[in-house]
Amino acid sequence: MQGSGIHHVTAIAGQARRNLDFYTRVLGLRLVKKTVNYDDPGAYHFYYGDAEGSPGSLLTHFPLEHVNAGRSGVGAVHETAFRVAAGALGFWLHRFLETGVVCEPVEKRFGETVLPFHDPDGLRLALVASAEAGGRGDYGAWMGRAIAAEQAIQGLHGVTLLVADAAPTAAILTNVFGFRAEDRDGSLTRHRVEGVGPGSVVDLRGAGDFLKVRPGAGTVHHLAFRAADDAAQAEMVQRLKTDHGIVTTEQKDRSYFRSVYFREPGHILFEIATDAPGFTVDEEATALGRTLKLPAALEGRRADIEKRLPALSDDQPAMSAQPETEPSAN
Repeated sequence: MQGSGIHHVTAIAGQARRNLDFYTRVLGLRLVKKTVNYDDPGAYHFYYGDAEGSPGSLLTHFPLEHVNAGRSGVGAVHETAFRVAAGALGFWLHRFLETGVVCEPVEKRFGETVLPFHDPDGLRLALVASAEAGGRGDYGAWMGRAIAAEQAIQGLHGVTLLVADAAPTAAILTNVFGFRAEDRDGSLTRHRVEGVGPGSVVDLRGAGDFLKVRPGAGTVHHLAFRAADDAAQAEMVQRLKTDHGIVTTEQKDRSYFRSVYFREPGHILFEIATDAPGFTVDEEATALGRTLKLPAALEGRRADIEKRLPALSDDQPAMSAQPETEPSAN
């Protein structure tokens, strides 16, 4: 079976302007697509990633202006990690101190150096000095955010999942998505899939009766895994049903990929998203993220949707990266 890495991670945010400032101006990611939540078109859906919006580079957000703060816990993606080149962490630590980003002490996990930090809504993030990073930093320099190519974020490293019982979730990772258990570090078990590039790592922690996740700003809504095409997705859907008794949703057209969804045994919402057609289906590569894109079914409501969405101003100064609420404890 061909392995399937992470396609994207989708989180819930608060203010849209602040979210946009942080991910483009502080982290130097590209706004790959500015669209709306197809299930709630009164809210934006921002896609951040590399220059092309490559699967494995994408962290996306539903910004909701008046959403309550959430809390990470059991049944959630506890942390989302980006990868950077081995010598880049000093630059990022200095940048975070300058811009007021809340970060934690540098630590070691699985022999890698990790800098944990939080976005303005308290979402748990990390930078990992990865030996695999090195050739995908061109979009950092392209953004012109005072981030040179050798220091830029180079896609997702992976995620940490917090579940009550790790074994059933691990079975989905290995049997459906082609990951393999690689190593243990304390209470974490590392699962890795080879040959997919960024987004190849899932760290799994069984936490028993620890506090359950409280959805809201600063928490992850769902985790999406890659399928090369519709046939590969259908094969995964069939394996879920046959081997695990899990039935997915019907396929949904998300314009830039086609998706199915299901709750894995640890209650985290998983998505299987196709690589095609990609983000240049409705914009040229040089113009990604510049205009609001709507699916055909919503185009007739554009005027009303635009009126309801928060105003965004590209020339507005970046806002503070300080969270409004204290981030949840490990």
